[in-house]
Amino acid sequence: MPSRFPYEDIVDELRASILGGELGAGERLPSENRLAERYGTTRPTVRRALALLKAEGLVTTEQGRGVFVRPKPHVRLLLSGAAFRRHRDAGLSGFNAQVEEQGQAPEQRLTEVGRTPAPESVALRLDVDQGSDVVVRRRLFLVNDEPVALCDSYYPSEVAEGTALAEPGNIAGGAYGLIEDAAGPIGRRLERSVDDLECRMPTPHEAAALQLGLGVPVVRVLRTVYDSDGVPVEVQETIAAADKHQFRYEVAMR
Repeated sequence: MPSRFPYEDIVDELRASILGGELGAGERLPSENRLAERYGTTRPTVRRALALLKAEGLVTTEQGRGVFVRPKPHVRLLLSGAAFRRHRDAGLSGFNAQVEEQGQAPEQRLTEVGRTPAPESVALRLDVDQGSDVVVRRRLFLVNDEPVALCDSYYPSEVAEGTALAEPGNIAGGAYGLIEDAAGPIGRRLERSVDDLECRMPTPHEAAALQLGLGVPVVRVLRTVYDSDGVPVEVQETIAAADKHQFRYEVAMR
């Protein structure tokens, strides 16, 4: 019995070409017939190899057009206090500002605003009882009209009630501008944030909303934002398409 199946050689060579850059992002692979000819095999064998590459998240298929190399991550997010304060002073969200700096078009679609029982992970970080009412703002993040992340921001009721955080519609100057407005109803200085990251496979809802291909994971980022008194004022849960993001953290070692 052979130690390797015929399709494995095809997978190995095409994978190496993709990871090595010989086949660029968005480039169409040769047709099944041409690949079968090149490797001296059959179309079913080629089809099996392409299915494995798709499961690995390296290629996508388009009906009637062929198989294409999946684009590499195109949202690069620098997470640092200096970047946050620079964007905050400019009245911009970190996501929008950094996407624009990369020459792309960001968009945040507000999909829901309302009160909801705090999930366990959120309640723990906001220091409230599980199931307590909190205010949530749910958004879909897009780059060049392509969905890249789902982002839900949770706020304690005592922070959000009676403010624009609890109302539908975009907030002039952004949520952090509202929170830090000394003359506003909240008036808290934001001091630091803590991120917890987890890589996992998406739920069916997440895969559909982010238009993810088979085998593409997501990165779940739970960010807790604290004010200058060390009180949590926001928990932000982001579900980011792993094939569309790069994260970079800068830490000031003082």
